Amino acid sequence: MELKLDNKKVYAVALEGGGAKGAYEVGAWKALEEAGVKYNAVSGTSVGALNGAMMVMRDMDRAVKCWMDIRLSKVIDVDPEEEEELRKMFRGEIELSDIHGLIPQVFDIIRNRGLDVAPLRAWLREAVDERRIKASDVEFFVSTVSITDRKALEIKINDLPEDEICDMLLASAYHPSFRLEKLGGKLYTDGGFVDTLPLHALVENGYKDIIAIRIPGHGVEKRFKMPEDVRVTVIDTNFDLGGVLYFDAEQSRRDMEIGYYDAKRVLYGLYGKRYYIDRSFSERQALELLLDRLYDEKEGDSLRRLCEKELPRIARRLGTEREGYYELLIALLEREAESLGLEPMRIISDAELVKELDAARP
Repeated sequence: MELKLDNKKVYAVALEGGGAKGAYEVGAWKALEEAGVKYNAVSGTSVGALNGAMMVMRDMDRAVKCWMDIRLSKVIDVDPEEEEELRKMFRGEIELSDIHGLIPQVFDIIRNRGLDVAPLRAWLREAVDERRIKASDVEFFVSTVSITDRKALEIKINDLPEDEICDMLLASAYHPSFRLEKLGGKLYTDGGFVDTLPLHALVENGYKDIIAIRIPGHGVEKRFKMPEDVRVTVIDTNFDLGGVLYFDAEQSRRDMEIGYYDAKRVLYGLYGKRYYIDRSFSERQALELLLDRLYDEKEGDSLRRLCEKELPRIARRLGTEREGYYELLIALLEREAESLGLEPMRIISDAELVKELDAARP
C-alpha cells in the first residue's frame, strides 16, 4: 500500500469530544504513529482533551492501558452492585424490570445535583504527568466554558502552572450530568457546548496542516472562516461507537480498533465504508465484474438494459450515482460481505474480497 498523506510534513491534530467513545481517537493515533506521521500541536475538547494530554506526553502505551481498563466506576462514584444497571441505562438497554431498581439511584443523582466524578479526578491525577506536558515539544490547546465568567475559553495548557493542568483538562470534559463543583475557584462545563472539534485554536496559532479525528455525536462546532491555505484531513467513522457515558472496556477495545482502521483508510486511500479495501481493479475491470455478477444471459437479461437502466438504479440506491463503476462494485461487495458476516476489521484487497465472497456463497 502507498501512503497518501505526506509524512514529510509536521501536522497539528484536533481531537473531537465524545465521552466514552474516546478510545476511537487512540486507535487513530496508533495508525498515525505506525505511518510515521509527525505532529507538533494538539487541540482537544472534552475526552479529546484527556486523550490530547497523552499525545502531548507522547505516551501511547499509557493511553491504550487507560482505555483497555476503563469502566464506569473509574469515571463516576457508583456502588459496584448498581454499576451494571447504570451501564444498561447509558447503553440504552433498560428493561421494564430494571426501572424499579434504578429509581433510588436517579433520585440520588437529582438530590446531589449530578454524578460524583471523584474517580475521574483521581484517574486524571494518575494518568497525566504535568511535568511532561510542561516539558513537551508539542503545543496543547483545550476548549471549555467558564460558567462563572460566562465565557468560552481556548486555553494553552503548556502555559499553565503544573497544579492547574489537571483541573483545566477536567474543565474541558465536565459533562452536564456531572455534579457541579469548582475547579480552581470557578465553575466550568464541557467544551463541546462551544467547540466540539477545536480547529479554531490551531488555525489561530498558525498551523496550516491539520488532522481532525472526529467522533459522531452531539456538539457545537465553532463557526469561523477557514483560511484558504489551511488543509484539514479528516478521520471519521461509519460505525456506532456506543453511548457517550457507556464506559466499558470491551466497547473501548472495539472503538480503538475501528479508529485504527478508519485512520488506515485515510492514510492509504482505502475504499469502502464498512470494510477497508485496497484497490487493484481498474474501472474497466470493475465494470466487467459488475456484469459478471449481475448479468444472467440464461434468464434473458438485456445487457444494454443492465448498463443503461439497472446499474444507474442500483447506484442511486447505494449512494454511488456520482461515482464510477469501481465505487459501485465496492458498495455491492460490501453489502454482500455484511450479509455473509465477513469480518470488517482488516485490510483486504478487492480481488481477495471477491474470492472470499465467492467461496462463502451457498
